[in-house]
Amino acid sequence: MNIFKVIKEDIRTVKERDPAAQNVFVIWLTYPGLHARWSHVVEHWLWNRGLKSLARISSQFTRFMTGTEIHPAAVIGRRFFIDHAMGVIIGETTVIGDDVTLYQGVTLGGTGNEIGKRHPTLGNKVLVGVGASILGNIAIGENSKVGAGAVVVDDVPPNCTVIGIPGRIIARDGLRVEDELLHAQAHRESLPDPTAEDIHELDLRIGELECINKCAEVMKRLDERVEEVERLYGRLEELEVKNNVKGESNP
Repeated sequence: MNIFKVIKEDIRTVKERDPAAQNVFVIWLTYPGLHARWSHVVEHWLWNRGLKSLARISSQFTRFMTGTEIHPAAVIGRRFFIDHAMGVIIGETTVIGDDVTLYQGVTLGGTGNEIGKRHPTLGNKVLVGVGASILGNIAIGENSKVGAGAVVVDDVPPNCTVIGIPGRIIARDGLRVEDELLHAQAHRESLPDPTAEDIHELDLRIGELECINKCAEVMKRLDERVEEVERLYGRLEELEVKNNVKGESNP
């Protein structure tokens, strides 16, 4: 990596991300995070060419001068910015993507004496707040944010915001987790429910059958009433006939 290209690109990055940034000369002279970053470019180059002792000695001098400890073996992408810098620690197997921002007191460390990959991997455009610790061989997805003072020990998907101890996701893809759950519930409620439709059809059928049964019962009662009326009419005719016969026999 061309160190002069890195310096030019990093100064432009500071001007874009730090509202307190002044002119190029002041940025170049007074930003310890940039000094640590530029020193790491050289130290990483030495490390990869087998000059590991020299790289470690240089990194310790950088730590003394800037308050930032970056292991020479750590892999760091382009436009990396450490704001205020003091107290930042970046472990040996850390991998950092492009356009990442760290604030003071951040630790990208391990959780013990693991072998191999034991430090975090940060995706592109990750932002880590003041005093946050990201520990172990975990991945922080691109565009995610880690809140100040958080302790993260589990993977974080892309486009999330994490806070607390231990770190918990409070937002994903621009939605608070609670809002996301409500949205998912509303989506589920808007989907067709075959069971509910079957129950509704059964209710309608039962209602129809009950109506038919009630109608049959009413018709049966009407038939009984009609029979009763016919019986009464028949009785009335018998009485009238008897009365007529009696009247004729007694003139």
